[in-house]
Amino acid sequence: MTTHTSWKKSSFSGGGEGNDCVEVADMDTHISIRDSKAPTRATLTFPARAFTPFIEALKARHSAD
Repeated sequence: MTTHTSWKKSSFSGGGEGNDCVEVADMDTHISIRDSKAPTRATLTFPARAFTPFIEALKARHSAD
């Protein structure tokens, strides 16, 4: 059985074709992230419950810079 993963681009995709961003896929129990410029390369996969703390840590680091 083949499953189709629906990737969604970040709302911060940038100008032009919007390729300067990450894409996220909700896979029920896990969340996957990939680089939109290299979609066939490796992805990061997190348990769904760990995704929100990961994003919040990135936001905190960004606001501290």
